[in-house]
Amino acid sequence: MNLNEKIAAAETHIFKAVFPNTTNHYDTLFGGTAMSLMDEVAFITATRFSRKKMVTVSSDRIDFTKAIPAGVIIELIGKIVHIGNTSLKVSVDIYIEEMYATTREKAISGTFTFVAIGDDKKSVSVL
Repeated sequence: MNLNEKIAAAETHIFKAVFPNTTNHYDTLFGGTAMSLMDEVAFITATRFSRKKMVTVSSDRIDFTKAIPAGVIIELIGKIVHIGNTSLKVSVDIYIEEMYATTREKAISGTFTFVAIGDDKKSVSVL
């Protein structure tokens, strides 16, 4: 498998329903919950690409452009956007889908950086 095929194969899609137990007093998804879900999807994407132990070392700018209300379906999409020697960057977008309509729009986007580590917890090549 060449590098472009490996990047494409690592793309990760996860769907979740937004229930009231994950929302704040405005009936929208907690920002921290969204960030946690994004980090999880980014981790899965990084691991699927490298097939090595990966750890989050930073989260770059996260833009909350639209509130995510209770009672919708969200799709999180993780994509590899940069590959270094021992690190890589994953972009994660969250899309809102109405449960009973076909509308869909991007609500949140962010980038996460991961480092591959060996059993000694020292960085190793991601490739």
